[in-house]
Amino acid sequence: MTSHREIKKQLRKQALARRDALDQFWRIEASLEMAETARDHVPIEPGTIVSGFWPMRSEVDVRPMMFALREHGARLCLPAILDKHTIVFRELVRGAPMVDMGFGTVGPHEEAAVLDPEIMLVPLAAFDARGHRIGYGAGYYDRAISKLQDKGIEPRLIGIAFDCQEVERVPDENHDVIIPEILTESGLRRFTTEL
Repeated sequence: MTSHREIKKQLRKQALARRDALDQFWRIEASLEMAETARDHVPIEPGTIVSGFWPMRSEVDVRPMMFALREHGARLCLPAILDKHTIVFRELVRGAPMVDMGFGTVGPHEEAAVLDPEIMLVPLAAFDARGHRIGYGAGYYDRAISKLQDKGIEPRLIGIAFDCQEVERVPDENHDVIIPEILTESGLRRFTTEL
């Protein structure tokens, strides 16, 4: 019998291949449309801390979305990889130095303030209609969200993907964090979280 890990690996590979096959200019247009959707449907109080991510490979480019939210008063932060198990979220400030984070991505320098996000734009490889996600396999976001919850912080989680990354069903695992909302080029969707 195939393990959950192997099934997830296969679903990840297939979803990323579909995403990689998207026309790069279409991806840019879709990312800009998604920024408008976020601006219109994700209310931000001035000072709300929003974590985004620097896009890698064929991911949705959330930089226009982050800047649209900043225009509404959000404080932005990006994940910083500390070791093989840990990310923190460092404040993204205009003009501040950025450093290589590995995996083809960058983040704020270690002197940047570490923030606890109230809204998290969560990257993913695949998702299903229940809000179950498949990340890139390292578990960084699952652990970071769990640490926030241990501090009593329940961030609003919004998965960011293209429609082509949706799969029929992600295998359930106890450590998985369910993402109640996802933003794709089709708009912002809320999921029912029944198993």
